Amino acid sequence: MNASGDRRLLEALLGGAVLGAVVQVHQAALWSSEVYSALGVAGAVAALLLGCVARARREGVAGRFVAFGLVVLASGLIAFALAGLRACDFAGRGLDPVVEGRDITVVGTIAAMPRHSELGPRFRFETEGAGDRSGAVRVPRRLSLAWFAGAPAAAAGLEDQPSGPVLRAGDRWQFTVRLRAPHGQLNPHGFDHELWLWEQGVQATGYVRAGPAHLAPRKLGSSFRYPVEQARQAVRDSILARLVDRQAAGVVAALVTGDQAAIDRADWDVFRATGVAHLMSISGLHVTMFAWLAAAVLGAAWRRSTRLCLLWPAPHAALAGGLVLAAAYALFSGWGVPAQRTVLMLAAVGWLRLSGRRWPWPVTWLFACAVVVTADPWALMHAGFWLSFVAVGVLFATAAGESAAAGGLARLRTLLREQAVVTVALAPLSLLLFGQVSLVGLVANLAAIPWVTLVVTPLAMAGVLLSPVWDLAAWAVQTLGGALQWLAGFPFAVWSGAAPPLWAGAAGVVGGLLLSLRWPPPLRALGVPLLLPALLWQPPRPVQGEFELLGADVGQGNAVIVRTARHTLVYDTGPRFSTDSDAGERVLVPLLRALGERVDRLMLSHRDSDHTGGAAAVLAAHPDADLFASLEPGHPLASLRPVTPCQAGQRWEWDGIRFDVLHPTGQEQAGKANAISCVLRVSGNGASALLAGDIEAAQERALLDRVAPLQAQVLLVPHHGSKTSSSAAFLDAVRPRWALVQAGYRNRFGHPAASVVERYVERGAAVVPSDRCGAAWWTSARPQEMRCEREVARRYWHHRPPAADEGGSGATAPQPP
Repeated sequence: MNASGDRRLLEALLGGAVLGAVVQVHQAALWSSEVYSALGVAGAVAALLLGCVARARREGVAGRFVAFGLVVLASGLIAFALAGLRACDFAGRGLDPVVEGRDITVVGTIAAMPRHSELGPRFRFETEGAGDRSGAVRVPRRLSLAWFAGAPAAAAGLEDQPSGPVLRAGDRWQFTVRLRAPHGQLNPHGFDHELWLWEQGVQATGYVRAGPAHLAPRKLGSSFRYPVEQARQAVRDSILARLVDRQAAGVVAALVTGDQAAIDRADWDVFRATGVAHLMSISGLHVTMFAWLAAAVLGAAWRRSTRLCLLWPAPHAALAGGLVLAAAYALFSGWGVPAQRTVLMLAAVGWLRLSGRRWPWPVTWLFACAVVVTADPWALMHAGFWLSFVAVGVLFATAAGESAAAGGLARLRTLLREQAVVTVALAPLSLLLFGQVSLVGLVANLAAIPWVTLVVTPLAMAGVLLSPVWDLAAWAVQTLGGALQWLAGFPFAVWSGAAPPLWAGAAGVVGGLLLSLRWPPPLRALGVPLLLPALLWQPPRPVQGEFELLGADVGQGNAVIVRTARHTLVYDTGPRFSTDSDAGERVLVPLLRALGERVDRLMLSHRDSDHTGGAAAVLAAHPDADLFASLEPGHPLASLRPVTPCQAGQRWEWDGIRFDVLHPTGQEQAGKANAISCVLRVSGNGASALLAGDIEAAQERALLDRVAPLQAQVLLVPHHGSKTSSSAAFLDAVRPRWALVQAGYRNRFGHPAASVVERYVERGAAVVPSDRCGAAWWTSARPQEMRCEREVARRYWHHRPPAADEGGSGATAPQPP
């Protein structure tokens, strides 16, 4: 590219493609396909107009400006339209709401290597047909199914079904299943499970019905479909069977086959604390290093043949072969989104080199970004996309003009500098995305990157051909694991802070880049004030005498955060999902960290697991928090922290806000957990909230006899809206403006009951179910408003539960102010 004008137009073309996709993926709702088609045509017309001003752009600044704007507009409209049309097509093939909750018989093939947990296997299922007693039923082609089996499933509150047989990719099965639309929890700064399913092409989730009253699952045979998945499963199972050390086996299996579920939760905690989590799954770094090693080996072999070198230059053959082998590695490892993104980026840069184009680094970087975004617009919503491209861009910028020194010492200095540059530049972005930065990450990555990429991964891959080599890979993992455990043990290993706003995070990245450039010190020092807003950001808190309430979206369970001017209380911690996952670890701890919260008191209403499931994770993350609870003596949580039993009459005041424990009295039957739920009333400045746990009608009557007043603007609906609670007399006394129902979507208990919802509506209360609202925000400063995360942060892939006449509960979430 010789002319600067042509370069600017190319930048406009690529920038417009990225901007168009950015705008489209931030739409709250999809438009019709006709609108997107019209916009695509408009983009094409704008491109034609560009030809009319092509000569004018060389005749003056105004003409060049017009040409630049037309290119951005044309490219942006076309990218916007293409992404919208793809989204419309995918959304139009979703699950019909009338099918949800019904027993459906499906026939199809297991399309991916099943993932195992103590609750049973989960697997991807490609359907061939479906039906029920009424005839054929239309279901999406790709399903995500679970087969819950045995005592662990029963202990988790799931159907206790007979243990199923071994499931293998490529096998054809007939199942009776119960399906529902993809639906996940939605919280500020939280993981968007519905987006993840959207990108995986999954349009319904469900579970196998294998009880005595259902048609037994039947294997119809095996097939040669999905041979890569069959090979992945065989290798994964061989690794897990050979290696005794489950920690090492999980890492080796993850690096070879991409099965991240094989790694224990405790190991993930260490990897995150030391900043090396990206090395323990098939990431862009692994694919890139594999491509580099493959290209080096192929190039060396190619140069040995004069005939081959005359046929095609060795550098070109090595580059093309490296790309092909890297793509094969990514495919075998599960073809995850990060691996796909890396293959596309490498292919884009490889094409530039093979075609002889020598573009400046900003254009090359923007070209690779545009290629990835065009292929997968929804990658823009993933943290990994921004970490990868910002890191590459920073390395491009800081290495511009750097000499290619050949000495070993010079290479070591370059490696150290590159790692330091990336660490400094990405620290603000890590805070923005994850709310924490590993302070030992620089040291850990300097050792872990070469060890994992040059020792562990090659040994793990070689074990596919010679299984005893997996023992060496396990030793390498154990050696690294010991060093990482030591680093993670330092009290300063991780620095956590509130997630900064987007502008502060972007300014921080620029500040880190300025500090890393080889500029005079006075100019580099300008990066310090740009870093400070991201590093020192503190979210606004309620003023003295006011309080805020955040009902987290945890599915079927309670979890509420109460914030005053200088204190924080957490009421219940949501459910336990499995032995390796709970609402504390998945929802509350990241949410509290992103909000910059230090928990002063944790109150557990009673012992049920949907209220205490995440308590251990919250207590571990907040060692200074005291614990109030209604727990029986000897409860496991009592070994983690001294427990103060809830008792009616307890009260305290924080920052002008009064907290009153209204129940239990100590006279209730100790055998029934619901009866001794802690009931907490929070009040101040004329506003109040009542958190009622799982009390039932008898306890409601006792409260009416003993307590006055009970009135509250916000009521955490007792027992998730069960028929056994929310009696008419109790609601008449509380007179809530907002009734917050924390219950899972299509939960097996039918919460909230239609009759209960009707009682609230008759009294003028707005029912706010968490499956429709997501996380719910309320503040005493504006008691007439309730903010729902599913409305404030809505995207078109987010599920909107059907209304009552379509099979829903009838509860509706309020619109945001």
